[in-house]
Amino acid sequence: MSETIQKKGGFHYAFLIVASCIVITCIPCALVLSCAGIYFKPVATYFQVSTPEFTLYFSILNIAMMIMLPIAGKLMSKIDLRAILSICAAIDGVTYLAMSQFSAVWQFYIAGVLLGIGTAPLIYLSVPTLINAWCKKKVGFFIGLCMAFTGIGGVIFNPVGTAFINSGADGWRTGYLVFGIIMLVVTLPFTLFVVRSKPSDKGLEPYGAEEAVSQEGAKSSEPVLGVSASKAMKTSAFFAVAAFCFLITVNQTVYQFLASYCQSFTGSDIAAAAGIVASACMAGQAIGKVILGAVNDKSIKLGMFMGIGCGIIGVLLMWLLPFAVAVLMVGAFLFGFVYACTTVETPLLTRGVFGSRDYTNIYSRVSMAGTLGAVIASVFWGFIIDMPNGFSIMFILSIVIMVLSALLGVFALKQGKKLEQTAE
Repeated sequence: MSETIQKKGGFHYAFLIVASCIVITCIPCALVLSCAGIYFKPVATYFQVSTPEFTLYFSILNIAMMIMLPIAGKLMSKIDLRAILSICAAIDGVTYLAMSQFSAVWQFYIAGVLLGIGTAPLIYLSVPTLINAWCKKKVGFFIGLCMAFTGIGGVIFNPVGTAFINSGADGWRTGYLVFGIIMLVVTLPFTLFVVRSKPSDKGLEPYGAEEAVSQEGAKSSEPVLGVSASKAMKTSAFFAVAAFCFLITVNQTVYQFLASYCQSFTGSDIAAAAGIVASACMAGQAIGKVILGAVNDKSIKLGMFMGIGCGIIGVLLMWLLPFAVAVLMVGAFLFGFVYACTTVETPLLTRGVFGSRDYTNIYSRVSMAGTLGAVIASVFWGFIIDMPNGFSIMFILSIVIMVLSALLGVFALKQGKKLEQTAE
């Protein structure tokens, strides 16, 4: 066995791992998920079908992700991450190239399956798995920073894709083609040549390990502790974390209806500012991911309360004080913090409750609850807002969901302290 080296100060290879995670979230994850919406109407119009008929592929994508997650979790705990992440990035890129040539809507349904298979490990597992393996300190900050780029990627590439789409009747084909090329050319060099599954692959200790040694007087080769996946999934803590993931994802989807809420104020400045309000929420979730990640490094419970607390205040502002665009923007921005909880708080809560030993296998199953929430949430909230006083009901339910999520998180952390964490 090769000797590991304590890296003291200066540049650590972990920073290249963080850069690789940023590329993964900013390119394939953002292009597949954050930029999907710009194609819905143009492609549906091109093929002369209804928008729901075309966007069915996106529901298929989410279902495929849910099915793929436990499989990916097992594979990523056993196989070199370079191979898995490179295959996933290649699947996404090649599928987008193929989508630029499709001649019928049913072909997009097949693409949805492929994109779900390729994207699930990238969006849900790659960042927390790599950061947890490579970092002993600032874990929350780095996860939040990396996940923020799913939104930043959307901000960067949505206008680019829209420009290609608007270039002609079949401009969407050019958009898919360019996005596919970007995924392959930018992502694969990082997944193939930079990513390493664990620090020992480079003969290193994790970033921050030397501080843990000096503070605790422990040996640098101390075993990774945690609860096994088979044991974890039989505990009430696991079901609490999974329920937290499900509810917080359902709540996140309220964002999709903020523009519709603003547009319900017909003929007012608020209706005209629907896009700005939605953008304020996106800014909140990007900044919120970084801030919540840093706060979680101090206290997971504090990070959870901060994210959910901001979300509740944001909802109250949008619901009870919808008299000025500025107030709505502040409310939407604060709601962005609870939006950020989906991809920041959930993995850190899972790690806090069950440890790092079998993290990937456990978190892959927790994430299934989130993808299930994503599948049903749009339909659920769409049904709610069509009811009399639907938006008020939506906001009330959102607050209830956030309170329940906080209670579940506290319960999971409390139960986690009772679990015995062992090495393999």
